[in-house]
Amino acid sequence: MTAVTVLGTGIMGAGMAANLAKAGLDTTVWNRTSARSRPLADMGARVAEDPSAAVAGADMIVTMLFDADAVADVMEQALPAAKDGVIWIQSSTVGIEGAERLAALARRHGAAFVDAPVLGTRQPAEAGQLVVLASGGTDLRPPVTPVFDAIGSRTVWVGERPGDGQRLKLVANSWVLSVVSATAQAVALAQALGVEPGQWLDTIAGGPLDCKFAQLKALAMIADEYPPAFALDGAVKDSGLIAAALGSAGASDAVMTAMHDRFAAAAARGHSAEDMATVIHAFRSK
Repeated sequence: MTAVTVLGTGIMGAGMAANLAKAGLDTTVWNRTSARSRPLADMGARVAEDPSAAVAGADMIVTMLFDADAVADVMEQALPAAKDGVIWIQSSTVGIEGAERLAALARRHGAAFVDAPVLGTRQPAEAGQLVVLASGGTDLRPPVTPVFDAIGSRTVWVGERPGDGQRLKLVANSWVLSVVSATAQAVALAQALGVEPGQWLDTIAGGPLDCKFAQLKALAMIADEYPPAFALDGAVKDSGLIAAALGSAGASDAVMTAMHDRFAAAAARGHSAEDMATVIHAFRSK
């Protein structure tokens, strides 16, 4: 039986780990806050107390942590305890430079590296319906397929270079963050003008301007309820990565930088742990 360790059981990692265990893979989990890992024991996963113990004997390691620094810190502890030839599936959104940095760390420790960020939020993670955006050597594709099949509905192999998966993820997230920002602006404008935001949603419903995701986020904004599916602090991080990628590629980062400013402003008001729809607070005057 393939042994898989998941490092990081937050909003996304918990659902991924649960689906790995349900698929019959020998699953071990670790999280910096151990209480967030313990419920997975009821689903058949082993809960480790530290990264080194978590990866001992693992055939594959999945990282789903906040950013490149967090991943590097944990894997510096974990990789010396991993067996030779372990496959590291790096699913955190870390950007292009972050992926290259982590791939170099994998090489130093003799680990095979698959850059595999995922597209989706809490609900698709829990349902095993993520889209995996993978890059890595063709020889690594067969062994990682059972993992990707357990956590996702589809795998898109982007290329073989570390960072190819991250490139597509940044493009996809640039659209996601743009939809959320534009929706927040429209809802805030409607409220400021005395227009019922629901009337705007009804007006675009079913037409070429409609978007199920915008409808979902707008309803959260109208209700002023933000249970996290994609936390605001992640939107701050990702919008910064996207702006940096735009600048490095020679494209204008002006719009994404403005969105990053709004996400950061909402976080500064104390909304970091809430869903990214809470960015609407940065579009209101109060």
